[in-house]
This record gives sequence, structure tokens and C-alpha cells, in this order.
Amino acid sequence: MSSSDSVVIVGSGLAGYNVARELRKLDANVPITVISRDHAGFYSKPMLSNALAGKKTAATLVMKAADKIGAEINAKVLPHSVVEKIDTQARTLLLNDGQTLPYRDVVLALGADPIRLPLKGDAADTVLSVNDLDDFARFAEALDHPDGVKRVAILGAGLIGCEFANDLLHRGIEPTVLDLAERALGRLLPEAASLRLQKQLEAGGTKFRFGVAVQSVDRAASGLKVTLTDGSTLETDLVLSAIGLKPRTALAASAGLQINRGIVVDRHLASSVPHIYAVGDCAEVDGHTLPYVLPLMQQARALAASLAGQRTPVAYPAMPVVVKTPAWPTVVCPPAMDAQGAWTVTETDEALEARFTASGNPEQLLGFVLQGKAVSQRAALAAQIPPLWV
Repeated sequence: MSSSDSVVIVGSGLAGYNVARELRKLDANVPITVISRDHAGFYSKPMLSNALAGKKTAATLVMKAADKIGAEINAKVLPHSVVEKIDTQARTLLLNDGQTLPYRDVVLALGADPIRLPLKGDAADTVLSVNDLDDFARFAEALDHPDGVKRVAILGAGLIGCEFANDLLHRGIEPTVLDLAERALGRLLPEAASLRLQKQLEAGGTKFRFGVAVQSVDRAASGLKVTLTDGSTLETDLVLSAIGLKPRTALAASAGLQINRGIVVDRHLASSVPHIYAVGDCAEVDGHTLPYVLPLMQQARALAASLAGQRTPVAYPAMPVVVKTPAWPTVVCPPAMDAQGAWTVTETDEALEARFTASGNPEQLLGFVLQGKAVSQRAALAAQIPPLWV
């Protein structure tokens, strides 16, 4: 086969490498090239938000270096490479080193970027976010500052913000979590579950401030001074932003692909331009953006089958999300966006179970939250949830 028969995967995260792995299982011969803007080592991005508790470093989080995973999946891996342009007519990619790569099919596994707040102040540029291994290395280095870091302000009380708050407690650091919302994980959890998680994190030393946002970050004698929208100030040593992610769509847009919240693809992961597909955090699949591991894995398997010649739509079974907060173990299987129903909550000292059941049919389970000892019921309840797609 020539290079024009290649499947080129742009992105070396979980999405990109899993497409490569699954495709290689189905087709031993098709040339595969993986393009990575960083070192291209294989690691699990979800592990970044609980790496401190496990005493992991950026180096030890890498499971396989680029050369090893390339050999394992029989793929050409190009680290520190950036696609500057996709020529959809010639079916070529132009790289930042001037190299031109022909392709049979392109898979965009570009991921997402942290949302950046337009903060004021002379220390606004010191605000960190952790979205990849290099980010984590910078964060860990900042935590190891010779003067010591005891206070971290976290912007955002969503999934990642709460996970980092839990993780920082293992370093003896007191995090303060700030959010405009009224409670933690308000988009994922019913109120009772949100409050239980908040209570347990507070018991470990986390502080929460709701209904406020950050206006400015300035240097101060004792570290940093954060000014909030209610006029109050907060002193801290470090500021970590975890307010959400925005799919990377610029490359796709420049190539003429349809863009909405993410790169618009159908259930076959096909974009609006022939021979270009998208998976993972950058993809909006039939109107859904699901930045979690299980949807990503489903996408990778389906797309690999299609690329191997067996056109396969992605199927979404019930896909519970594990919130990595050992202080109060939490699993959530959120109901579909258009689901009609209500939450019913049962609590004990050691557990919480919330069920979202259909309006007019309380026997039909559409979603759930399990906390504490109740997380052991995850598989049993997931089996009762109707799939989003089959």
C-alpha cells in the first residue's frame, strides 16, 4: 500500500490511540499515522485529576512512550507535529515542518481546550489549568514551590474542580472552590447528592464559595489576591481554573467542516466532508457532546469498524460516570437531555441513592446517582437504563 492509503489520526490522546488500536485489530495492513502536537506518549488523561493522591508525577503517568506504542500498534507516530492545513481536494495534510502527508481517511481526535476567563490583574497570567500531561507537570512544579503551597483557589465546582479539590487534600492543601452556581456539580447531581458531596469535601478541609466569580488576580505580599464579583477578596498561593472545556474546532473549520458546539459528525463519526471523521472531546456526535471515557471508547470501536470496511454506527448504552472523589465516592448516570421525569432520593449515613424515573411510569429508570456504599449497585442499575442509541 502507498501512503495515500493511510489512515491519519490527528491527536494522540485516549480517543486517537484507541481508534488506532481498534483499527489495527481489524486490519493488519492499513498504514496508520498518528500525529501528536506533544511527546505522543500514551497516558490516561482522567488520571490527571487524582494523580497527587497516588503520588504520580508527569513522568510516571506515561504508560508507554511514543516509540513503544507505535511499535505495539504498528503505526507511524509523529511527535511534536502540528497539522497546519487540510487540503480536502488533494486529500493531504500540511504539517508545521513543511511535510505533506497524503491520506485515505483522516480522524480528528483533537480534544478540547480549557475555557479561559478574561481575568484582570497583574497575576492573571499565573492562573493554571490542567488539561494534558504538560499542564500537569507545570501544576506539580508550582505545588512544589520552595516557599510552600498551602492554599489553592479552584475556579469551578464541576466534575474536574471537585476532583482536584479532593486530590489536593492529599497534599495537605486547603482548596477553596469558587463558582457562580448554587452548588457543586449542579449540572450532574440532584441537590441532595450535591450537598452530600460538598459536606464530605468540606469535612476534609475544602471550602466552597457559591454565587461568585473571579474578577482579578493580583500579586500580594503573601502570594496572590483574588478579587471576587461580590467585592470580597481571597488570599491564596495558586489559582487553578477548572470551569470547563471547549472543543478544538479551528482546524476543522478552516477545512470547511460543519461546526456547532464541536465538529459536527453523524453516528458513523463522519463529518460534513468526505473521508474526514471526528471522535472524542472535539466531536459533536448527532447533536451530543459527551466528554467522558465510555462514549469515547464506543466511538473508537465503531469508527475502527467503519474504517476497516464494515460501516458501523456508534451505539451508546448506559454509561455511568465515576466522579473521582474518594472522600465521598460518587457515580452518576445522567438522564438524557430531553428526558421527562423526576428524582427520588434515598439516604442513609453511609450511602445515597437517587433515581430519575420517567413521568407517568415510575418503574422506568432513566438515570441515577449512587454515593458512598451505594456505588456497589452501579452495574445493576446501569443494566436497567435504556440505551441512548443502539
